[in-house]
Parts: sequence; C-alpha cells; structure tokens
Amino acid sequence: MAEESREALLKKVYYENCPGCKVEQRKELQRGLPIKMLVAVWLVVLSAALPISSLFPFLYFMIRDLHIAKREEDIGYYAGYVGASFMIGRVLTSIFWGVVADRYGRKPVIIIGIAAVVIFNTLFGLSVNFWMAISTRFLLGCLNGLLGPIKAYASEAFREEHQALGMSTVSVAWGIGLIIGPALGGFLAQPADKYPNIFSQNSIFGRFPYFLPCLCISVFAFGVCIASFWLPETLHKHNGNTGLQDDSFEALETASYGSFANEGKQKTEEQIPKENLFKNWPLMSSIIVYCVYSLHDMAYTEIFSLWAVSPRKLGGLSFSTENVGEILAISGFGLFVFQITLYPFVERLLGPVMIARIGGIITIPLLSSYPFIAMLSGFSLYLMLNIASVLKNVLSITIVTGLFILQNKAVDQRQRGAANGISMTAMSLFKAIGPAGGGALFSWAQTRLDAAILPGSQMIFFILNVVEAIAVLMTFKPFLTLRHE
Repeated sequence: MAEESREALLKKVYYENCPGCKVEQRKELQRGLPIKMLVAVWLVVLSAALPISSLFPFLYFMIRDLHIAKREEDIGYYAGYVGASFMIGRVLTSIFWGVVADRYGRKPVIIIGIAAVVIFNTLFGLSVNFWMAISTRFLLGCLNGLLGPIKAYASEAFREEHQALGMSTVSVAWGIGLIIGPALGGFLAQPADKYPNIFSQNSIFGRFPYFLPCLCISVFAFGVCIASFWLPETLHKHNGNTGLQDDSFEALETASYGSFANEGKQKTEEQIPKENLFKNWPLMSSIIVYCVYSLHDMAYTEIFSLWAVSPRKLGGLSFSTENVGEILAISGFGLFVFQITLYPFVERLLGPVMIARIGGIITIPLLSSYPFIAMLSGFSLYLMLNIASVLKNVLSITIVTGLFILQNKAVDQRQRGAANGISMTAMSLFKAIGPAGGGALFSWAQTRLDAAILPGSQMIFFILNVVEAIAVLMTFKPFLTLRHE
C-alpha cells in the first residue's frame, strides 16, 4: 500500500509540473473510447475539407459570369486554374506548417487553418473578377495547412487500441467533406434562380449567386474555430524552462526509488538528433503511394462530375447539379456509417497495407462498370450509380486511412508534423495535376466516341484503372517497406 502511495504521489508531482506529461496522464487514464476527442477531430477536418471541392458544381458558371473567357470553349481552362490554385498554395506551405506544428504545437496551426477558411472562403464567394477568385483560393491553400498536423494530432490523442479509429476519423471526415462540399455547392449556388420565393434577385445572394454555399461553410468553420480554443495540445515537450520542475521530480524520485532516478538524466527529445526524413524510406515510400492514389482520386472527382452532367449523346448521364448533389450526399452518409461501424474492425483484421491493396484491387472492376451503368435509365440507373459511388468512396477512404497510419508509424512523434507536411506538399502537387489531367482526358475521350477500341467514357475509366493498378503494385515489397521498431 505504501509503495502504491509513493508511486501515486510521484506521478501527481510529475504530471502537475510537466504540461506535456498531462497528455500522457490523460492517455493513460483513458480506458474507454474518447468520444469528445473523436467528434472534435472530425469537426476540425470537416471544416477544412468542405471548401476544397465545394466550388466544382458551380465553377463553370462562375467563370462564365466573370466574363474572363473570350470563348465558351475556354471556360474549362480558366476553371482549371481556379481549381488548381488552392493546391498550388498548399504545395508551397505544407512543409512550413508541419515544422510550425512540431515546434509550437498542433493546436495553433489548427486554429489558423480554420480561421483561413472563414476569411478567404467567404471572400471567394464575393469574387467580382477572375483574379479575386484565384487569389482568394490561393491564399486559402497557403494558410489552410492543418491536414498534416491534424493527422499527427489524431495519432497522439488516442490510445493504441483506438488509433485506427482516430486516423480513420481524419480520412473519413476529409472524404465526407470532399463529397458534401460539392453537394452544398450544387444545392445552394444560384439560390435566386432556384428558390425565387426565398431569395430575391436584388438581395446579396442575387448579386453574388455563388456566395450562399461559401457563407454556409464559413459559418460552420467559424463555430469550429471558436471551439478549437478548448482543444488540448498533444505535442509532448520538455523545454529548458522546466529545469526546476524536473529537479523537484528527480528529488522525489530519488527519495522513493533511489538509483531509479538516473532515468531522469537521460537526454530529452530535443537533444536527440532528428532523422533526415527524406532518407526514411518507410515514410517516403508510403508518401509516394499516397500521392499516386491522391492523383487517381482527384482525377476521379473531376471526371465524375463532368461525366454525370454531360449529355447522353457524349456518353454521360444528363444529370443536373441537384442530381449530382444527391448522389454525393448519399455517398457521404455511407462513408460516415462505414467509419463508425466497420473500419476499425477491418483495420485490426487486415492491417493498413492489406487494406490498401484490397481496396485498390476492388476499385478496378468497379470503375470498369461505370460506362455500362450509363446504359441504364430511370430508377435502376439511380440505384446502381448510388451503390457504385458509395463503394468507390468507401474504398478510397479505406486506402487513404491505411496510408495515413503507415506514415505516422514511420516517424517519431517529434517529427510527425514535418513528415505530414512533406506528405501534404507532395499530395497537393499531385492533386493539382489531377483536375487538369482529368479534364483534358475527359475532353479527349469525347472526341473518340466511335473508336474501335475503348470508345468514349470507356477510355476514361480504363486510364483511371491503369493509375490505380500502378498504385496497387507499389504497395508490395521492395517498394513499400514498413518501419521496424
């Protein structure tokens, strides 16, 4: 009993005098699933992801109304510039935000990133010319650097048995944001035309027809930003200012355990030389695989919307933006259900590498079915497309989550922010290529509707499958390796 009392007192002094160790105490005392932390991470990621793709359903019409394109055929090029500007901004600053998160903590980067959504997403909806639109998107990309730090945050805030659920929360919230964002854009853009009984043409929503979806996302982000001030910091640090506190701990430890106090004299994390992340092949290989999958997913996102709204005579579905919004909303709900019910079990059963392989392999025949789904009509078309869309997005998020886990296991805590910054930079570069490449591929495929081999949309999904197959092959050794601890 006396031994237990000394140990309890020792921990009490240690945790009270070391702010960083309070995190360890919290993690140690958590025996059940930390629902509040799960919800907090989910909301932060969702608020950052919503504005990324919310513009896709109305971007064509926005560029047209800004009168920057001299010909209708040029609208797609200018739309591509606006879509890519966000990712270009993120390429330039992701490593910087990762370093900041490692030095000053995850929480400040999270708050700055959400605040950027509030400011620049709102300004984008109020754009009066092309250059205002592209500059606000670029600045949003530059300042919204929280995805890397929030992945590190999720890997640190949960106990080992809940880490898969924590990481899947990040990837699924991100995936849902990339799906619900376009759904909001499709439903809420041009409200004075769609809902004239509610919104007047003379109101601000009539003069700025693309402001409402941006405003709704910014209001949501504002609430999350305020709530983020109560997030606990997870970066575990012992700096030089804690010398007296460490001395008091060491004295108590010496009195209680004698020679055991020598452990207090070991090097702190800041004194241990940091590893060159670019020479960490388990990290770099997982990032490269992640980038190839990201290129595929971003090209798919661009192509799916174009394919769905294009006319039947060109191999499309002749859907309206509202139809696309409904399908994406259903996919988002399916992702949410999968994340809270099945993913943790599947990850424990198969492991992150096998999940990525199986998900990629199943995706190939699924995408091959899309041109044949387009031959259907009525309820059967709507039903099969919803099933295919839910499956595609579930598989995509499953793959990404597995790769998130691999990346965070490949480095120590003190370098996770920088590692995720490198990952975000590389991924953003590939995602900047995705929309432009996907749009060019789609336009080219529509010029060969009568080709003998893979006509029209069949060629589109065939090339997407080639990229997916390359990514699957890269998940095998010797390319993808795991860190041995």
